[in-house]
Amino acid sequence: MKLSILKRLLQTSSTLKFELPDGSFIPSHFHITEVGRIQKDYIDCGGTVRSESKVGFQLWEANDFDHALAPTKLLNIIRISEDKLGIADDEIEVEYQMETIGKFGLSHNGEHFVLTATTTDCLAKDKCGIPAEKLKVSLKTLGTKADVAQSCAPGSSCC
Repeated sequence: MKLSILKRLLQTSSTLKFELPDGSFIPSHFHITEVGRIQKDYIDCGGTVRSESKVGFQLWEANDFDHALAPTKLLNIIRISEDKLGIADDEIEVEYQMETIGKFGLSHNGEHFVLTATTTDCLAKDKCGIPAEKLKVSLKTLGTKADVAQSCAPGSSCC
């Protein structure tokens, strides 16, 4: 979800409710302890220099059970962050403390916000020799044990 979509949804929301990927909800007394710009510059495993920017939110819960963040207050925090930090209309990344800090995407299901699971991926599959799809090989076409042993000999580049 991009920041502009979140801001639009906050304008019409009466409460803030966040669902985790397992279907449970973050307790309503959570805090948003950070709103920021996350800039990541890196080189992928194929040697390509890459850069990405996201809007970061950190959700945290304490034992002040009377606290509930209003959508209008979050909208004000976002506006201040945009002004002070130069935050752009980028994708949102949400951090939430679980066993370790979890990083999530954000979506909305029409009723409340949903933290979506994120995954890692190889960005240079073509340079790493990773096929786009899993190869479908018939066991009949693999040959005999001797053929396999010979084709996977040291220096044969089979691996």
